[in-house]
Amino acid sequence: MKQGHSQLWIEAKNYLFILIGSAIVAIGFNTLLLPNQIAAGGVSGISTIMQSFGFEAAYVQWGLNIPLFIAGFYLLGGTFGVKTLVGSIFLPLMVFVTRHIAPVTHEALLAAIFGGVVIGIGIGLVFLGNGSTGGTALAAKIINKYTGLTLGTCLAMMDGLIVLAAMTVFGIEEGLYAVIGVFISSKTIDVVQAGFSHSKMAMIITGHEDEVRQAVFDQIDRGVTKISAVGGYTDHDRPILMCVVGQSQFTKLKQVVKAIDASAFVIVMDAKEVLGEGFKRA
Repeated sequence: MKQGHSQLWIEAKNYLFILIGSAIVAIGFNTLLLPNQIAAGGVSGISTIMQSFGFEAAYVQWGLNIPLFIAGFYLLGGTFGVKTLVGSIFLPLMVFVTRHIAPVTHEALLAAIFGGVVIGIGIGLVFLGNGSTGGTALAAKIINKYTGLTLGTCLAMMDGLIVLAAMTVFGIEEGLYAVIGVFISSKTIDVVQAGFSHSKMAMIITGHEDEVRQAVFDQIDRGVTKISAVGGYTDHDRPILMCVVGQSQFTKLKQVVKAIDASAFVIVMDAKEVLGEGFKRA
């Protein structure tokens, strides 16, 4: 496939992710969150609150997303591009189109849990397409630019205010369900983007680095990166061996290192997404 055709296919796939993800978000919103008055943050949460006062949720989302996009374009320079515009317009459209689908459940806790999962899947797909559904994400970027607050703090503040508003309008219990929905959707987004299979990254400090390195090559069939380091107490060279293994290989790695050097110092960290030879392709 020629490079031009390959790039065209990547862009087409990105837009497909954005459209499918937006449709999933809309269905989850209309069948789980909205009928149970769960305002789980963002513009959708605001529209849930406003619909209780007689305003159509889709119109509220358009009414917020489009001005926020225009403000972002002028204040931030429009770096978020066409994909954000597509998400900002298409999501409310799908909310409008699917508004008559019957609710899946009227049990608020189930709606918060599964609504969070469905919304997370949809937004995760939008993010995989390098897109955005606009809304409070753009507002957070604007606040971040002019206040110096971190982006995460800005988003958390806005979601918190929306949840507090939901508690005021719908009651404390519904607001607590909204917190559950926000939490579950954020975790689901991470799973969609990084996958279920977490790898482990081990940093190994040993006086037998050559033997450990060769054992990892031979017995685990993984690569090792040797990092130059100096001991803080001894001031002697103490190379660090960095190795990334799959979850199923981690126990074997510990056994291999212990068999060679029982006193080796091993630091283990989760590696949520690993791209490259032997792991997931980019």
